[in-house]
Amino acid sequence: MRQRNKPWAEDMFADNPELVPTNPNERKGNWNDVFHNNNPIHLEVGTGKGQFIIGMAKQNPDVNFVGLELSSSVMVSALEKLLEENITNVRLLNENAQDITTIFAENEVSRVYLNFSDPWPKNRHEKRRLTFRTFLDLYRVVMKPNSEVHFKTDNQGLFEYSLHSFSAYGMILNEVSLDLHRSEMEDNVMTEYEEKFSAKGSRIYRCEAQFRA
Repeated sequence: MRQRNKPWAEDMFADNPELVPTNPNERKGNWNDVFHNNNPIHLEVGTGKGQFIIGMAKQNPDVNFVGLELSSSVMVSALEKLLEENITNVRLLNENAQDITTIFAENEVSRVYLNFSDPWPKNRHEKRRLTFRTFLDLYRVVMKPNSEVHFKTDNQGLFEYSLHSFSAYGMILNEVSLDLHRSEMEDNVMTEYEEKFSAKGSRIYRCEAQFRA
């Protein structure tokens, strides 16, 4: 869905540097200082309008969450929610996923979330999928040993592709669910897309893929 352009978003980001840190590459290796604590850092790549990351932050006050979103017109909605909720353990970055190794140091991130990523269904666009091996390379650099990528989608083709990609990379597949909302998983935090698709009866797929040390 095409998002309406919000030219004022950049100004809003600039007005809230505590929640949207400027020059994030200068924070590389020092993200705990940004949060003023030593809690683990969880990264959501493609945070959208922020429902998931804010829900997770409420559920896990002892975890620091960073949401990465390329579209400023989308991310500004997440910032508005943050300001309304007065949550202190979330930061938002209007950055490209390809740049995470310039933003985070090695072993600085404890978990990565990929929620309802663009499936890029055409074969010629395979390298754009966030579960393609070059992205897995980036996640592994910034993540601690044995850390997990938590992945959710409504797209069966992308899910099957991602399971193969994770396995081919040598990752361990944990908690694979072919119908999340009929599973026994507790405390699932839904994204905006997840609510929309599940309300229409779409099946939600989920897995946890663990890097080997």
